[in-house]
Amino acid sequence: MTNLKLLLNQINPFSSRHEATGRHDEEDFKLPNMTSLVIMISMNLLLQVSFFIVVSSSNKYAEYLGGDATFSGIVIGIPTAFAGLSLIPLTKYDKGMYKMPLHVSCCFAILGHVAYALAFRANFLYLILIGRCLNGVAFSMYMYCKRYCTDPRIVGIRRRTTLASWLVICQAMGMSLGPFLGGVLYKVGFSNSIFNGYTSPGWIMAGIYAGFWVLITKYFEDIPQPPTIMELQSARDSSHPIVSLEVIGEDTEASPDYPSASTAHLASPIDKSFRAQLSLITRSQWGVIACMCWFAMLCFFILGSWEANLPVFGAAAENFHWSPFAAGNFIALGAIACFPFLLFNLLAARRMQDRKLLAFGTIIGLAGLIIFLSILRTGKVNYGSLFACWWTVALGFNLATTVTLSLLSKQLPPEWNGRTSMAIQYSNYTGRVTGAIWGGSGVSVGMSNFVGLEIAMVGIGAILFTTLWRDLKTKTG
Repeated sequence: MTNLKLLLNQINPFSSRHEATGRHDEEDFKLPNMTSLVIMISMNLLLQVSFFIVVSSSNKYAEYLGGDATFSGIVIGIPTAFAGLSLIPLTKYDKGMYKMPLHVSCCFAILGHVAYALAFRANFLYLILIGRCLNGVAFSMYMYCKRYCTDPRIVGIRRRTTLASWLVICQAMGMSLGPFLGGVLYKVGFSNSIFNGYTSPGWIMAGIYAGFWVLITKYFEDIPQPPTIMELQSARDSSHPIVSLEVIGEDTEASPDYPSASTAHLASPIDKSFRAQLSLITRSQWGVIACMCWFAMLCFFILGSWEANLPVFGAAAENFHWSPFAAGNFIALGAIACFPFLLFNLLAARRMQDRKLLAFGTIIGLAGLIIFLSILRTGKVNYGSLFACWWTVALGFNLATTVTLSLLSKQLPPEWNGRTSMAIQYSNYTGRVTGAIWGGSGVSVGMSNFVGLEIAMVGIGAILFTTLWRDLKTKTG
């Protein structure tokens, strides 16, 4: 965490010339409390490691307990479905804050990892699934990490893509560390019924979350709580005593329905405000929302399907016969190779328009898919060619995920940040869960069909993208 904080403190020396000459507009460049920002970004990294640490060994773990490759894909992808469901009550009670979701996330992460680890001792296949479903509640924190990095109350408009780039770097680190650690732990084995190659990822991650929970409790500072509706109403009433409901005269009758009347009176301006906001959203902005949601789903569908498919494909291919350790190393190596380019993207995001970054990432990812389809049809699949395809897919679609939320936050009113965060996160979850299931089924449906569907989905995105090119223009940074 210390190293990450030092890196974040280097933001100012890398500021663009435009930023240096535009200091008068500090709102565009504001950042949240640095310690809290480091905690949120570190939490995002832990969640990514939690998601990916089971990828390399879940197939073998499921087989040992009586499952198959498709069940393994469900184990990988199902947490995102529960994350989406848990967002409904969480967003109802979070009051626009972040500390409560952090506590909920740590609690359910610990419970989920412990349940995942206990499945071996209990010899109960579905306890793996239960553990991952509990992890899914913890993964609801993904949305809060994104919302925090684009929250207009604490982050300036020219900082949002930069902070989103940090989240993508954590995404790549999790994609590399998770499978690698899972593969190493499987290789080492620890041959006992409690702590072994299948269960050790669960126990270790539960311990890490317990320690991190202590740090959150001690060091995280939430953003200032906004005034409640009742406080705003009280302030308004005090400045307009003529409408005060406390004055009772001859013409005023006390009514037992006073509370509900007051509630109705308060709700009306809010409803009108929301309707007014909806009326201000143009057709082109609705098109941009649809486009970003599609790409948010698409990128995570493709990344999730490849992560779930590579261990299964590698184990089934005659020239590979990968173990979970080998599959984990392969996935990790591709993600590590992306890392220098994602660091460069952290600097490029300050000077490059979001739409161009989205186009660049999509083109790279599409190139990887087309190359993979061609080597499948020619029968020239080897370690080098498969690695080149995985690297371009991982790099391209990780780059593309950088801008989906930050672009919307720059185009829409600040009041819409919560709604756009939810829309993008639900799109991510949809892509994750369906992608993982599709990846686990890739060998059974045919690898050409597996890749062909993904190319077709990118084609739909390209149509949306080119149609809305002019409307996707936003401020850099």
